[in-house]
Amino acid sequence: MARRIVITSGKGGVGKTTICAMIGMKLAELGFRVAILDLDIGLNNLDVVLGMEKSINYDLLDVIAGNCRLKQALVQHEKIPNLYIMASTNSYDDSQITKEQIKSVVDTLSQTFDYVLLDCPAGVEDGFKRAVYSANEAIVVVTPHISSVRDADKVLSILARYDLLSKNLVVNRVRGDLIANYETLDLEEIIRFLKIKLLGVIPDDDIITKGETLNMLHSEQLGRSVSLLVENLHNGTRKIYDCGKKYRGFWGIIRRNIKKRI
Repeated sequence: MARRIVITSGKGGVGKTTICAMIGMKLAELGFRVAILDLDIGLNNLDVVLGMEKSINYDLLDVIAGNCRLKQALVQHEKIPNLYIMASTNSYDDSQITKEQIKSVVDTLSQTFDYVLLDCPAGVEDGFKRAVYSANEAIVVVTPHISSVRDADKVLSILARYDLLSKNLVVNRVRGDLIANYETLDLEEIIRFLKIKLLGVIPDDDIITKGETLNMLHSEQLGRSVSLLVENLHNGTRKIYDCGKKYRGFWGIIRRNIKKRI
């Protein structure tokens, strides 16, 4: 049976879908069979992030409505054969989709995949509840900003009501220069506030801003940070990428000053 992991956040715009895509890509590259289910109904863009939007013929609603078989809605990534996605519907009317129907889809996928990742909509409304209902693990994504951390705290209080095997934290868009200059929250502050285990840290990287998803894992710092995150996820280790290493010491001060001017 697959590990069913919901990737969620309190605040939108923290890079949750990109994190979900990168975790899925890395797991698939390591040989695991991975299915990613886009549950952000009406605001779905997982297929776009993975560069698969032109391959989508059927979506989640088609499966639930009986318009196609589940296998027909699963799309295999052409460059990463072990990675499959099921796109969400573009319709903003999600009243036809229940948590039980989604769980039925997830349960079926769990029989043939090693990992089923659920890309959860932001917030804590019905879409969030549908996604969490089908999962047995959760990854909460935050950025090092107080508004993101506070919203994540609210999400964690709701996740506590569910029978989850684990809840872990990923801090995204971390800038080592800002941490070194005390201009943003550091990791210890975030962990202390949320009282949750840190699974991984993802540095801020221009390649994400450019939307070059397929090249993300080939970026030196992104590739290394995601590799450590996935290793922690699969093996239960706690190897955290150090975003601030190159900004410490004499040469680090110079790099920080240069970064300020760019």
